[in-house]
Amino acid sequence: MCALAKLRRSVGELGILMLVSAALASASATLLLEEPYGKLGFFTATGHAAVYLSGVCAETPLTLRPCAPGELGAVISRYNGVGGYDWVAIPLIPYLYAVERPEDIPLFANPKMVSFLRDQYRRKHLEEIAPDGSHGETPAGNWYELVGSAYDRTAYAFEIETSADRDRDFIDAYNKAPNRSHFMTVSRNCADFAKDVINFYYPGALHRNLVADVGISTPKQMAKTMVKFSAHHSDIEFSNYVIPQVPGTAARSAPVHGVVESFFKSKKYIVPSAVVSPVFAGCVAAVYVGTEAGRFNPSRNAEVYNSARDLEPPVGAEDRRSYELELSHFIAADVANTANPHGEKTLARMMSNAAPGFDSEGHPVLRMKIGDETVSLGVTHGNILAADSSARLAKQLLEVRLQEELRRGNPPKVSATDVDRDWSLLQKITDASGAQLAARDARTLQLPSTER
Repeated sequence: MCALAKLRRSVGELGILMLVSAALASASATLLLEEPYGKLGFFTATGHAAVYLSGVCAETPLTLRPCAPGELGAVISRYNGVGGYDWVAIPLIPYLYAVERPEDIPLFANPKMVSFLRDQYRRKHLEEIAPDGSHGETPAGNWYELVGSAYDRTAYAFEIETSADRDRDFIDAYNKAPNRSHFMTVSRNCADFAKDVINFYYPGALHRNLVADVGISTPKQMAKTMVKFSAHHSDIEFSNYVIPQVPGTAARSAPVHGVVESFFKSKKYIVPSAVVSPVFAGCVAAVYVGTEAGRFNPSRNAEVYNSARDLEPPVGAEDRRSYELELSHFIAADVANTANPHGEKTLARMMSNAAPGFDSEGHPVLRMKIGDETVSLGVTHGNILAADSSARLAKQLLEVRLQEELRRGNPPKVSATDVDRDWSLLQKITDASGAQLAARDARTLQLPSTER
């Protein structure tokens, strides 16, 4: 288990991740292979690449420094059209979840909540890169890619040990070099940047594939060569894990591909090509099969990341089916025994009309109107059971979250510890929901008939 795996320890009242200074003696560099999302063409199917450095922190998004004890490091990557800079560094938790504290990570997110959290972080930390619009509004542009990545997509992490001395060399080199964007899709993209960072620590470790990706650096190729490099250097500690996409109403991200693989698997490109030029289509198929372009599985042997615990293996298929069956029986009984006070409205529809905000402790909440009443819904482990939070809505949220976590398919989304934690929380919310309903009924019975 490498540095990041060693660093994750669940401590404190809520089991939130904290790091001990002794663990920071071991540094790591982690290639993040991030799945694509949206439907903008076959080039977007290659996803995004970034590098997480556990011993390198962001003094500012444009200035690096060694991490102090207890700090988690930063994710550094190249973006197109973000402030005119070649790279930007963001602390790990904000990069993944657009919040500064692990305890503020939402259990379930909708687009309104994600946009709100991103903009709040931008206004506090990213004004230099993405300043307000002329009237103080949120600016347009790709700056949103800097924070909250795990709301948009799943990421695969490939971690290799480094050293504090090499981290200092990296910080010195990148702080001194010009940081101006010359982004080019073919030769200076995000995968090229990730390749250069990893190769700074291990020269020659990552390289392009001139055949399968027609010479273009792709995130998947970088991950594939990093796995091969680790296999040939067994003396260097290496691990891989999955950072699941946060459950929510946003579309789930798609499998990541290389260039030829993207073309071959996209019917809107390969079918017309086969009609116009069967020879060309045949060559594409030959390259795809001959180079094993589609056979690299980034989730193979991967453990599951959660900011509140150590890395753990994904829940097994048999256990997943057992959990799923138990959950379906629980939901069926809940529907049968409880009248739905919101009619045909689904949780997603209700959340879409909610106003995101923070509670008195700074944790994210959603506030929504139900009839003449404004209802608060805590969306984190820490405030979902708050006294002013709707237990009924919280129960629905946990049911939907568990359904998403237990849905079959690749990549792995959850460990047994995660399921147990969410299931225990669902049981507590169920008890709280019953208590809230009983209290409401008691108040109703005490009202004069003219007020009912």
